[in-house]
Amino acid sequence: MIQSMTGYGSANGVSGSLELEIELKAVNNRYLDVSVRMPRRYLFAEESLKKRVGQLVHRGKVDIFINVDSGKDQDVEISLNEPLAEAYVKALHQLAYRFGLEDNTTAIQVAKMPDVLKVEQPETDNEAFARDLLTVLDEALESFNAMRRIEGEKLRQDITSRLDFIETLTAQVEKQSPQTVTAYRAKLEQRMTEILENTQIEESRILTEAAIFADRVAVDEEITRLRSHVSQLRDILDSSGAVGRKIDFLLQELGRETNTIGSKCQDLELGKIVIELKAEIEKIREQAQNIE
Repeated sequence: MIQSMTGYGSANGVSGSLELEIELKAVNNRYLDVSVRMPRRYLFAEESLKKRVGQLVHRGKVDIFINVDSGKDQDVEISLNEPLAEAYVKALHQLAYRFGLEDNTTAIQVAKMPDVLKVEQPETDNEAFARDLLTVLDEALESFNAMRRIEGEKLRQDITSRLDFIETLTAQVEKQSPQTVTAYRAKLEQRMTEILENTQIEESRILTEAAIFADRVAVDEEITRLRSHVSQLRDILDSSGAVGRKIDFLLQELGRETNTIGSKCQDLELGKIVIELKAEIEKIREQAQNIE
């Protein structure tokens, strides 16, 4: 089953006394680009997170947002650097005395001084934390990929319906092309009759000119290749994995064959059909930009 490159997923979990929350968001991108936003003290787990995402996601700009809440951590301690605090208080008293200022130093003022208070948290078991973080990431990836599969199925249905229309248009080209040659022969015969007036026209000459024209405007090969490309696209849409680039390549081939038909067509009706073909191919191309 094909997948969209856009998606969202989230999950919550715990690691010891820490509460973990992970969000995944992805948008279109030519290649896989994973960025992680998390508290600095846990950056040691960044590479393992990117590696895990890379195992399940092949294309897209993926942003991982990680929130670690230690609010329930009862082992957090705040220590006072008494010598430093005493030095600050002494300096503030001296400052007030030296410049004749009111000495209204408070505990809050001293506590705000650099390094007076130090928050101490228990050492983190890096391996255990990384393992727990990956477990939560796997849950987020599950919901993330579920959304991408749902979106991918919608894309598949839309593209499939457009391929049906392209096949209908191709059949119209195949039907209209011989009529173009017949009309050209009739027109050629009429013009030669007008030019030569009563002179007898050689049937072989008309047949030769019509054959040359028919060869010049023949689109049998292009039609065959168009149908082959459409068939391959259907097979790809029913497969799984990262198929976006394959689809893009086949769409280029579809466009090339359509342009060739357009350059050969000498008929107004064929010209209209070619324009419709190009429009449908472009619509598929826009949708395919979202496929992984």
